[in-house]
Amino acid sequence: MEALQAPLGPILILDDVCEGRMALAALFVMPRDDVPAPIETEHETVAPDRIARYRGADIYRARFILPADEPSAYQWNGQRFDLAGLGGDLRIAYVSCNGEEHGDLDRPGEERDVMWARLAEDHDEVPFSLLLHGGDQVYADEVTLGHPLSENWPDRIPRDPSRADLAELRAHLRERFMERYLAVYRCPGMAHVAARVPSLMQWDDHDICDGWGSLRRSRTYSPVGQTLFDAAREAALLFQHAATDGDLPARFADPLGLHLGWQVTAPGLRILGPDLRSERSRREVMGQRGWPWIENAARASAPGRTLVMSSVPLLGPRLSLLELLMVLTPSMQKYEDDLRDQWQSRAHRGSWIQMLALMARIAEPPDQQVTILSGEIHLATRGEMTLAEGKVMHQLVASGIAHRAPPQVWARVLGALAWMGESPLPGHPVRIRPIPGQPRRYVAERNYLTLEHKGGDWSARWVLEESGRAPPLML
Repeated sequence: MEALQAPLGPILILDDVCEGRMALAALFVMPRDDVPAPIETEHETVAPDRIARYRGADIYRARFILPADEPSAYQWNGQRFDLAGLGGDLRIAYVSCNGEEHGDLDRPGEERDVMWARLAEDHDEVPFSLLLHGGDQVYADEVTLGHPLSENWPDRIPRDPSRADLAELRAHLRERFMERYLAVYRCPGMAHVAARVPSLMQWDDHDICDGWGSLRRSRTYSPVGQTLFDAAREAALLFQHAATDGDLPARFADPLGLHLGWQVTAPGLRILGPDLRSERSRREVMGQRGWPWIENAARASAPGRTLVMSSVPLLGPRLSLLELLMVLTPSMQKYEDDLRDQWQSRAHRGSWIQMLALMARIAEPPDQQVTILSGEIHLATRGEMTLAEGKVMHQLVASGIAHRAPPQVWARVLGALAWMGESPLPGHPVRIRPIPGQPRRYVAERNYLTLEHKGGDWSARWVLEESGRAPPLML
């Protein structure tokens, strides 16, 4: 990568919420040896610290505090940035799938980022308090190209590369990951929102490589596979969380970062971001560190609304029929990993039922509600699971903000599968429903989601590229 010519930032990350205050991190990417100006608030001036160095750029972070329950502001480099705060009525934006598998860096910005421009206009009209990123912040599938050890990943990889070659590969991957993050963070619409709305991010497979964890162990546990994961994880910590190993903010469950699940709690609102990638395997969506954390969260009292980010949809149609068809059809077997990636895969049915039971437990107390936020499928849809005492758990799927929509026929295939319904958890049927204003269950348009809390009520609205803003859905 060539040397960076102009600074990038600030990109706001929400580190935590505690005792009426927001702990924030402002991320900057600077030309090598340049130092960003300090962050200024009403009560403090904070000089950014350098937390990473690349061939042509330095990464800086400034951590500072602002009120959580009221509007506030900070200044940087002579410019004022206003924040809406988390008190009272608030709006939250949810996005996912910020790119495409092939040729993403070559797409014209005016085509690629049209929905980001719309989101920025949306914010200027009525400010958002939080920006939730539900996975695939970047599409890193092509970072493996250009190096002999990874050029043919995952189809062919060397069995026993030398340490020197692996170190060279890691340096190559490290630069390529940064290039991907810089390309998407330069988007004017995203940059405008990210400087004014704190972000919370959850990674998914394309932040590492297509199908990470659903590929065969001979690939993911190979020296090349582990080098790829380590480089992707470092980049995710830096660019999604403004953090480094040993320096994670307090919202993370595991200070060592062996799994990257996190939780943020404000009055009447809890947001859970489980890590569905670090410990993923062909038989497990979460591993030995992720499950105890989410089980503890389910046991804890959380009056109000719990938003659970599940990068792959938790409620969905029965996929075993498609998986059987792929096994019997050689030309379709290349898509097996895509289906195994889903909660609804027959390989994950036990885990799926366990997770649904935990969500039902969260919603058991009369003063608690739970809503699932998902992306990944490049379509807009919603689901419902019937709970006890007349409650309904809603799942809202918004995908993708930049990924172009798949063919209409795929949306209709999924809709046909969803027509049959599913009841993995006895007594709690799952149904996929059309979003308001749409005739079919799945909408093949680029989109993002807005959540609004007003006067004690929650509602959701999808913003679709061609159909526009959908009518609100009361939650």
